[in-house]
Amino acid sequence: MSSIKRALISVSDKTGIEEFARTLSERGVDILSTGGTARLLRDAGIPVRDVADYTGFPEMMDGRVKTLNPKVHGGILARRDNEGDLASMQEHGIEQIDLVCVNLYPFREAVAREGCSIEDAIENIDIGGPCMVRAAAKNHRFVTIIVDPSDYNMVLSADADDALDESKRRALAIKAYAHTAAYDGAIANHFSALNADGSKRQFPDIFTRQFIKTADELRYGENPHQAGAFYADPEDEGLSLADCHVTQGKAISYNNIADADAAFALVRDFTEQAVVIVKHANPCGVAAGSDQAEVYERARAADSVSAFGGIAAFNRELSEATARLIAETFMEVVIAPGYSGGARTVLAARKNLRLMLAQSADAVSGGLEFKRVNGGLLVQERDAHILDRDACKVVTKRAPTEAEWNDMLFAWTVAKHVKSNAIVFAKNSVTLGIGAGQMNRVNSTRIAAHHGGDAIKGSAVASDAFFPFRDGVDALADAGATAVIQPGGSIRDEEVIAAADEKDIAMIFTGIRHFKH
Repeated sequence: MSSIKRALISVSDKTGIEEFARTLSERGVDILSTGGTARLLRDAGIPVRDVADYTGFPEMMDGRVKTLNPKVHGGILARRDNEGDLASMQEHGIEQIDLVCVNLYPFREAVAREGCSIEDAIENIDIGGPCMVRAAAKNHRFVTIIVDPSDYNMVLSADADDALDESKRRALAIKAYAHTAAYDGAIANHFSALNADGSKRQFPDIFTRQFIKTADELRYGENPHQAGAFYADPEDEGLSLADCHVTQGKAISYNNIADADAAFALVRDFTEQAVVIVKHANPCGVAAGSDQAEVYERARAADSVSAFGGIAAFNRELSEATARLIAETFMEVVIAPGYSGGARTVLAARKNLRLMLAQSADAVSGGLEFKRVNGGLLVQERDAHILDRDACKVVTKRAPTEAEWNDMLFAWTVAKHVKSNAIVFAKNSVTLGIGAGQMNRVNSTRIAAHHGGDAIKGSAVASDAFFPFRDGVDALADAGATAVIQPGGSIRDEEVIAAADEKDIAMIFTGIRHFKH
């Protein structure tokens, strides 16, 4: 026998609602409903009472007023252990409502449609729904609130086992408050981004976003004396690290997440098979090619000292041959869109190695990026730009060879993901020297060149921003580079180009900058 005697069901998302309502009805639950939900259940042969028949008031004002009635809200909000509440119910003919199953008008979907006017947006603001949701959540000691179809089975099972206790109802209430908060946030975001003529600005005056803590607990933050947590952004529609799952190894850490995010973002920018090894949020070894095991060896050898304890990211399923190479040294995390059976067997022996499984390795899509600063939040579009070779401009007397083109484009892809000022030397689709995070471009060039040594002779260089003076070009030429790709746009471009011509270096302008702070 169900502990729920009366349920009010009114949903926009009708996923699974027939089965849910049918089970309730079979358990003897009296079902109240409105509008389209009532018609759907009635057509399915499920006994339903219209809320209008229960309240004595018809739906009015084109459906704007349906459930805003004391007989609805009194039935939801009445405290079952309060004599005054019970007396009021009896006096006014109010029936007890034990379960409220409501989800709201799809506001985000409605305003995302092309041509949605201000009037259309207004009519898609739910009023009665949030009122019922909040009322049921407030009175969760006695009332069960469901806003998510994925909770139907849990509620039915718990109710059947007489286990739908206050703790479960509280968890559902918290979810309900988050549901209405996100809904109101979406409305505030939309309308505060509208101009007087109804056109839309990219960024609203009021910015509201909801993040949900993942199940994985972090031992600490960046350092042991700092607490930390990982929150997922449900509004980020692209593949993200929040969609990846740890399938082996100890719990992932704050720094692991930051580094894995950097590594996976870079490897996804390659269409060919690639391997990225990251240490402290910067790539230290990147390679591309046809044989995964060989590519991994080349990426690791690019900076074997920094690779120790690093994060390795792959854009193809991990092979057994590659896994055997990974097992030879200490790595913190491996992230890939799949693992062969042989790879899993080999890496199972490395108990502390975290394996992260990604749903895919598709290129990073658009969306927003956030950076917290004291007293505020910086928001920008995600840098999802992929360079088109045809959009590049040869600015030196000597055009690059095909091999130099390939090396420049490879280095450019890497430089996009290196902390500024970024300089990347590359040859034959492998990084040879990376200069990151320096206060001037010459120092970044010298650091990268020092690391590469004699190997960078005949290499190509990518710079994430323009060279403000010719000294950067002189430094990379002295190191042995023969081609350089950079955005251009300095007031001294002519001087920089002249330096490249003097050194017989081919130079390409992209017109695109990739600062990463």
